[in-house]
Formats: sequence, structure tokens, C-alpha cells
Amino acid sequence: MRHGSHDAADAGRRPPAQRQWYSVAEVARMFGMAQMTLYRAIHDGEFPAVKIRGRYVIPARALEAMEQAAVRTQALVTPADLAPAGDAA
Repeated sequence: MRHGSHDAADAGRRPPAQRQWYSVAEVARMFGMAQMTLYRAIHDGEFPAVKIRGRYVIPARALEAMEQAAVRTQALVTPADLAPAGDAA
């Protein structure tokens, strides 16, 4: 075995890489909604996204924060509820 190299056995032991971004299509599918509904929410400032040359991506952290808040509060959560105080849309 060579030092400093990784073989297939090593790769099988490492945890999978954490996703940082999702497409609108992926998130719409996760939420069981139409992509257009999600695009409208993004355009209306009701859902977090980053626009890069006309393509929108959604931060995985935003989805995780929404999930954690919904579980923690056992109540309706909107992305606006998660924005830090003082942030403007």
C-alpha cells in the first residue's frame, strides 16, 4: 500500500459529501410541488435562493433550517420566520 494515496476501500469508509446547493427542480420534487410554484415564491422573496446568470439554486442550509424550525416549534414555519432580525428582503 502506498502512503498518501486513497484506494476504493478507503473511499467506502468516508462519509458521503454533504450537498450545499439544490436546484429548483430538486426542491420542488422534495416538497411535492410544481416548479413554477417555487419559482413564484423565489421571485416574490418568500423563499431563499441564489441567482447565478439566470439559474436559481437553493442553499441546503436554508432547507435544513426550515426543517429544524418546523420540528422544534411543531408549528407552521415560513422562510421569512428564519431571517435574522434586521435583514431586508
